[in-house]
Amino acid sequence: MRGYYTPDAVRAAESPLLAALPDGALMRRAAYGLAQVCAAELRSRTGGVVGRRVTLLVGSGDNGGDALHAGAFLCRRGVAVDAVLLAPDRAHAAGLAAFRRAGGKVTTAGPGERSDGEEEENAGERSDGEGNAGERSDGEDAAADRSAGGSVRAPDLVVDGIVGVSGHGPLRPDAARVVAAVRAPIVAADTPSGVDVMTGRIAGPAVRAAVTVAFGAYKPVHALAPSACGRVELIDIGLDLGIPELTSLEDADVRAAWPVPGENDDKYSQGVVGIAAGSATYPGAAVLATGSAIRATSGMVRYAGTAREAVLARWPEVVAVDRPTDAGRVQAWAVGPGFGTDAAAADELRGLLEQDLPAVVDADALTLAAGHPELLAARSAATLLTPHAGEFARLAATYSPDGAAALGSGDRVAAARALARDMGATVLLKGFSTVIAAPDGRVVVDTAGSSWAATPGSGDVLTGVCGALLATGREPLFAGALAARVHAEAAARAAEGAPTSASRISAAIPGVLRRVLADVTRG
Repeated sequence: MRGYYTPDAVRAAESPLLAALPDGALMRRAAYGLAQVCAAELRSRTGGVVGRRVTLLVGSGDNGGDALHAGAFLCRRGVAVDAVLLAPDRAHAAGLAAFRRAGGKVTTAGPGERSDGEEEENAGERSDGEGNAGERSDGEDAAADRSAGGSVRAPDLVVDGIVGVSGHGPLRPDAARVVAAVRAPIVAADTPSGVDVMTGRIAGPAVRAAVTVAFGAYKPVHALAPSACGRVELIDIGLDLGIPELTSLEDADVRAAWPVPGENDDKYSQGVVGIAAGSATYPGAAVLATGSAIRATSGMVRYAGTAREAVLARWPEVVAVDRPTDAGRVQAWAVGPGFGTDAAAADELRGLLEQDLPAVVDADALTLAAGHPELLAARSAATLLTPHAGEFARLAATYSPDGAAALGSGDRVAAARALARDMGATVLLKGFSTVIAAPDGRVVVDTAGSSWAATPGSGDVLTGVCGALLATGREPLFAGALAARVHAEAAARAAEGAPTSASRISAAIPGVLRRVLADVTRG
């Protein structure tokens, strides 16, 4: 499981190392890792390192120092490196001196005002113990610098060292102008500048990196803004980290937690899920949710609803009835897709939830829950809510002012946490990066996402997978996280670079599981 840490947690972990190591050692450790990633990227993209050209975009914080030290390492490997100083009078002094000694060339951008939204100084963070006065060292003459107004000379690669983890808000005008002129791939130092490190929010001009090099720890932005970060490479600088702010699942976690039948299992022992979805108007929702539950696990699936004939025509292995009261024994319910929102649907949902069995609540059932708070009030069984942004807003308006405010500010993690806390239920907030929050504050983010899942019926597929996993006894947080990861990969596999459909996403689930579970099934 991958952990993501706040800037404060990273600074706290850096403090003992800064006290124990020589001045600047920690920064040079991070910069060496950044230089190694840049060299590998040059080799991959251009076929070599020597003679290639790299441009550094350098702000006034420690990320600028990281970039300058990395530039010095690259110069020594035969790379022609230019540094564009976006705040020349506050450039990191030791990094700038090392860069010049190695033969790096410097240009300036604008009159020197802070142009990148960073704090005055990321005090103590991988510091070299020297001020950022920007003065020249080793007797270098001022004429060695070229003032080019911040123009970037056709590099093979650009390094973003504009804003560190203390930065807030979009790029300032000078930095935005320089970044807008970049046509080469960008490697971001620690976090892409202009992207909020805690929320991943992009509120204006920002860097979109091909690669982001994380120093010491992954930060929330790496999970919440994958399209801005690109591929994320972690550089181990020796930090002793504690409890992460967020986590995400990796293949090994899915492999360890996904239900696989054992020698003593039968169709009942592997979880019996009830699907209450669809209607005469929307039978497809029932077909999609039911089929995905079948494809997700080996347990039994029961269907209850007015789309019974459509479900049986597609899935004859299902036990199907007209009403949930006739479904027989189930261990969890998946309810809501195509369910309806009239008084009869509300009464049926009330009866289902009063059974107090684990349940995943989606789509129309969420709309009913927003309008009828009493439906969820008395539940003690595990509950997983799976809203998209609009459904979330309706729930938050009823149950969680804090959740509504956080969603409005673009902080999806805080929003999901608040709604989960206020409703006493696990919340799966769908999106490019899906956020799953438990009532106790734990959060898992699905980082395997793509936009291919944004297609009609895709949510019905996810509901079926979540329900099947809940029926096996998985707690809602991990049922949601496991389902979101497999669903996202199935969407990408079904699309293969072209528009896809919910039916194809559902059909791709066994292939995803076959890949992930290969070691388990062979065992």
